[in-house]
Amino acid sequence: MTSQTDNPNRSNGKSTRRQIIAGFGAVLTGLTLCNGEVWAADDEGVSHAEESIHQETLFKASRKLVYEALTSTKQFDKVIKLSKAMQSGMSLGTAATEISSQVGGPFTLFGGHILGRHIELVPAERIVQAWRVANWDKGLYSIARFELVENGSGTKLVFDHRGFPKGQGAHLAEGWKVNYWEPLAKVLA
Repeated sequence: MTSQTDNPNRSNGKSTRRQIIAGFGAVLTGLTLCNGEVWAADDEGVSHAEESIHQETLFKASRKLVYEALTSTKQFDKVIKLSKAMQSGMSLGTAATEISSQVGGPFTLFGGHILGRHIELVPAERIVQAWRVANWDKGLYSIARFELVENGSGTKLVFDHRGFPKGQGAHLAEGWKVNYWEPLAKVLA
């Protein structure tokens, strides 16, 4: 019969604590602190820190109307005209607003400054887009997810944006607010 100390597969409380401490130490040695964020320093080049945007906005309109305003060329063109970008006279381009109604279909917004494709369209519930700013590196797309949640007679839009270039989070978050949510609320009023 093997005693508890002879069997390497059985551990008493003391060796288990050692294993946990050793394992935790190994995990900590693989991390680097960079600009206040913890980054993985693994051999695979995988980052475990990412900028992202999460915003929640209430609209006094049904989910159906909010969805249509975000996916209709004619409706969203009204949003663009009321946006801070357009009101300030920014030169964004001359391309016409176009929004496909099909999954996989393209969209062109703000004079061609914003481009992308629909990844998922669930009427009155969800929109997921491969979304980019025209001056980003070619082939670089972020993911913008619009979830429409019933909120009494209105709609709570739960928005998440990930995968955009590092350092652009604050600028993009402000852009969503002043170029999408605020003018959209006016269009839906």
